[in-house]
Amino acid sequence: MFGLDPWQFWAIVAITGFAGFVKGAIGFAMPMIMMSAFSSILPAQVALACLIMPTLFTNIQQSFRFGRAEVKKSVYIYRWHIAMVLIFICVSAGFAKAIPQSWMYILLGVPIVAFAIWQLSGRPIVLDMHHRRRAEIVTGIIGGLYGGISGIWGPPLIVYLLSTGVSKAEQMRVQGIVFLLGAITLLVAHLFSGILNAQTLPLSLILCIPAFLGMQLGFALHDRMDVRQFRRWTLILLIVTGLNLVRRAFQIGF
Repeated sequence: MFGLDPWQFWAIVAITGFAGFVKGAIGFAMPMIMMSAFSSILPAQVALACLIMPTLFTNIQQSFRFGRAEVKKSVYIYRWHIAMVLIFICVSAGFAKAIPQSWMYILLGVPIVAFAIWQLSGRPIVLDMHHRRRAEIVTGIIGGLYGGISGIWGPPLIVYLLSTGVSKAEQMRVQGIVFLLGAITLLVAHLFSGILNAQTLPLSLILCIPAFLGMQLGFALHDRMDVRQFRRWTLILLIVTGLNLVRRAFQIGF
């Protein structure tokens, strides 16, 4: 079955379904869940290939859930952040081999954990809307710089959205749009790299099915959560994401 033992196949199906559920409920962390789990049962390149199509597909689901008009509106509103992410991914990509990834993970992971814990403590950081564009540009630059070097550009966006107090629907949609851009880049890159090939692409496409089903269940939970619950679970997942970055830093070594 795609060159896998039956237990491996059904394990990655279950993992993908769970990752889709989390993404549908909170809006992010799907690649983190899939890669962390897949890497323990699959070769690294197969694990990476498996998450590419489900990640692309679910970000399309997430972005366009409320229609194209809302997507266009969000792209316009957050155009500065999106532009900075794309520009600075290109700028920093050339330095990927020169800057130790372990330090990048630490420098991104520790502030994210600190921010989320501070928010959960009942002393939220609320951004003055007069400084919105400046913050949007700064977080876009930070996300882009980290993205080009480490492949991770989502957390600064999530911190920005939490600080501005946007609605659940808007946060989910904007996350989906920004992550979709990355997913398209990842798809194109690995079609050329050979990681997505005649053997791995069909498996990655098959995993879109449990990802879709998981997303639908996650959407159902998301719709039942009030804003306070959504923000709390977002912060908890942000802590997990930050700690995972720190773990990866020590795994790579200094």
